[in-house]
Amino acid sequence: MTTTIAPDFAELSSIMTDEVVTHSYVRDIPLASGKTLALITLDNDRDHSRPNTFGPMGLIELGDTLAELRSRAGAGEIHGVGVTGKPFILAAGADLSKIGDIPNRKIAMQMAQLGHQVLGSLAELGVPSFVFINGLALGGGLEVGLNATYRTIDTGVAGVALPEVFLGIIPGWGGAWLLPNLIGIENALKVIIENPLKNNRMLSGQDAFNLGIADAIFGSTNFLEDSLRWADEVLSGTTTVKRPNTPGVIERTVKWDAAIKIARGMLERRIGTVALSPYRALELLRAAKNTDRATGFAAEDDALADLVAGDQFKASIYAFNLVQKRAKRPAGAPDRGLARPVTKVGVIGAGLMASQFALLFVRRLKVPVVITDLDQARVDKGVAYIHGEIDALHLKNKISADESNRLQALVTGTTDKSLFADADWVIEAVFEELEVKQQVFAEIEKVISPTAILATNTSSLSVEQIGANLAHPERLVGFHFFNPVAIMPLIEVVKTPQTDDATLSTAMVTAAKLYKNAVITRDTPGFVVNRVLAKVLGEAMHAVDTGTSFEVVEASMQPFGLPMTPFELLELVGLTVGAHVLDTHHAAFPDRFFDSTNLHRLAEHGKIFDRDAKGKITGYNREAVKIVSGGTSPMSAEALRTQIETGLADEVHRMLEAQVVSAPEDIDLCLILGAGYPFQMGGLTPYLDRVGASHSAFGGSFHTPMLRGTP
Repeated sequence: MTTTIAPDFAELSSIMTDEVVTHSYVRDIPLASGKTLALITLDNDRDHSRPNTFGPMGLIELGDTLAELRSRAGAGEIHGVGVTGKPFILAAGADLSKIGDIPNRKIAMQMAQLGHQVLGSLAELGVPSFVFINGLALGGGLEVGLNATYRTIDTGVAGVALPEVFLGIIPGWGGAWLLPNLIGIENALKVIIENPLKNNRMLSGQDAFNLGIADAIFGSTNFLEDSLRWADEVLSGTTTVKRPNTPGVIERTVKWDAAIKIARGMLERRIGTVALSPYRALELLRAAKNTDRATGFAAEDDALADLVAGDQFKASIYAFNLVQKRAKRPAGAPDRGLARPVTKVGVIGAGLMASQFALLFVRRLKVPVVITDLDQARVDKGVAYIHGEIDALHLKNKISADESNRLQALVTGTTDKSLFADADWVIEAVFEELEVKQQVFAEIEKVISPTAILATNTSSLSVEQIGANLAHPERLVGFHFFNPVAIMPLIEVVKTPQTDDATLSTAMVTAAKLYKNAVITRDTPGFVVNRVLAKVLGEAMHAVDTGTSFEVVEASMQPFGLPMTPFELLELVGLTVGAHVLDTHHAAFPDRFFDSTNLHRLAEHGKIFDRDAKGKITGYNREAVKIVSGGTSPMSAEALRTQIETGLADEVHRMLEAQVVSAPEDIDLCLILGAGYPFQMGGLTPYLDRVGASHSAFGGSFHTPMLRGTP
C-alpha cells in the first residue's frame, strides 16, 4: 500500500529516516456465520530476530489501512477487523533507535499524537475490532491490543509488558488510560509501574489473561483459527465477553486513590524521587479514574512529549543500548571457539554463597555439580539447602517434577576432593582471606585434570596473588558474582597477566550459559563495581566521621538517583564487610580512598538504622548517631555532592587510563547490572559529564561533546 505523509507529521518523518517499516497486510477472512472479518497482519518482512516496531511510516500505513477498512465497514463489506502479527511477534512498540533521535518537545508531541490517532482509530471503525496477540507484545505493541474492542492471546506468549517506565517514559499510546479502566487500578499499577521496576518483568500469556488484558486464551497449535472462530461467535452474539476485573463504583470511589497513595509511598522508599517517569505514570493512572478517553489521551501526549524531550529518556536509551548491545558483545572477549567444554562443576565450600553457585550451575548447565567443605556436616547442610531450593522451584511450578528429580540427582557433596578429578570447572567460595584461598587451590590442583579451569569469586583480593602458588596460574580466572546470585545479572570476569585465552574464553562462554552478562576487567583492587562503591561509601563515611550528619550525606546523593542510600547499602552488604572493603581500598590507594574507624565501631554495634517488625526503617539508631558524633568539620550537601562527583570522575578516569576495562561504557554497564544504577541516569560516566565533574577532575569528558547532553 502506498502511504501519504500527513502534513502534521511530516517533520517527525523527516528526522526518523531509514525506518524498518512494519507493514499492514490485509486479507478478508470469511467466517462460518457468513460474516467477513478483515485481518491485518503486522509484518516488517524480517525474521523473528527483528521484531515489528513502529516508526512514523509504519504508523501512517496502519492508519491508512484502518481508514480504508472503516470505509468498507460503512459500506457493509466487512463485519469486523482483526489484527495479528508475524510468527511469534505482534509488535515490540515504538522503534527506540529512532525515538531516541527526536530532538525536541514539538516533534516528541507529534510522535505521541500520531500513535494515539492511529491506534485510537481501532475503536472507531464502525465494527468491532479484535487483536489476536500471537507473540511478543511490548509497549505500543500491547497498546495496539488495548485500543481494540476485544483481545485474544496465545498460551505460548512469553513477553507481554508495558516497559516504558523502565526506559524513562510512560505508556503513551493509550495504555495509561485504557489499562486501569480495563483491569482495575491495582492490576494496572502492577503492569505499568511495579513490573518495569523489577528488572522489566514480563507477563506470560496466561498472566495477561488472568489479569483481564485478554478476553480469551487459546493454545499455539490452532491459535489463529480458534481466535477467528471466537471472534465469529462474538460478532454473532453466541459468546458474551465478561470482564470481572473492570473497575466498578466501589473501586473508583474507595480503592483507587488509596492504591495510588500506597504506590507512591512504595516508589519513594524504593527509588527516591529523582526518576520522573514513574511519578508521571502514577499521575496519569490517578487521573484515569474519572476522565474520558480523549482527556486521558491528551494527558498522555503531554507527559510523553515532556519525557521524550528530557535528559532522563536520552540517558535511558544510552543505558538500554549498553544492556541490549554491548553486554551481548563483551569487549576483549577471545574467540568462543577456544572455550573448553564444561561437563562437571566443582564448588569448594558449602556455605550460602557456595550453595547459590551450585544451584545456579546445575539449573543452567544441567551437568553434575559436586560441593565440598571441611566436614561432612557442612557438606550435608549445603546439599540439603540446594535440594530444598529445587523443591521450591517445583512447588512454584517453575520446573516440572521430572526436572526437579534430575537436578537433585546431579548435585552431590563430599569431603573427598579426589571426586573433583573429572571436573572441568572448579570455583571457590571460601573465606575472603588470601592464605585460605591459596591453600584450597593448592590442594585441589593436585587432583584436577590438566585442562580444568579454576575460578575464584573474590571481591577484594588479587586474583594473581590467589594463584601465586599454582603450578599452572594460566588457568585461573576471577569470576565475581553479585548477591543475590540468582538475580543479579553481572559477572566480573577478572583476567590476570597469566590467564590464557582458553581460560578466559571458557569463563565468558560459561557466564553466557548461566544467563549472565560478563564484563572483562583487569586484576585490580575492587575490579569495577566495588571500586566505585568503595569511593562513594568511603566519602560518605568520611563526611560523617568529620561532622556531617547522616541526613545531610543522604541529601547530597539524592541527585544520583541510586536505589538506596549509602548507609542502607552498608547495612545490606554487612557493616563488617563494608569496613573490610574500605580498608582494602585504603590500603591500595591511601591517597584517594578513606577508611573509617567509626564504621568498624558501627559494625561492632550492629546497625545504623532502627527498623520495625517488618524491617522497614523507622529512623537512625540513637547509639549509632552517638558513635559517629564528635566531628568538627561538617559539610553542606552541595559541597559534599561536588566532592563526591569530582572524586568519582577522577577515579573512573584513572581506571580507564590503567585499562581496568576497555571503555567508559563498560564501567556504566557494570554499575547498571551489578549495582542497580538506574537506567534514567544513563550510567555513571554520562552523568559525570553532564554535571561537569569530568572537566573539573581531568579537564575532559568521558564521551564526545555531542554525547554530554544526550548520553
